[in-house]
Amino acid sequence: MEFSHVTWRKASYSNSSGGACVEVGVGSQFVAVRDSKDPDGPRLAFSAGAWDTFLRQVKHGRLDSA
Repeated sequence: MEFSHVTWRKASYSNSSGGACVEVGVGSQFVAVRDSKDPDGPRLAFSAGAWDTFLRQVKHGRLDSA
């Protein structure tokens, strides 16, 4: 999967003191997630539909955050 044209955005809940930072990037046919402290490390890629379903589940409190 090609990530060179992805524009990454840091999560709004991330802080500048090195806390848990997640970045999301949108490619032409996928949505990707990576750890901002390791930008060259592993990345997860999801279809746009799967990402949309995930976000709806989170927004409705259907996923356990513990």
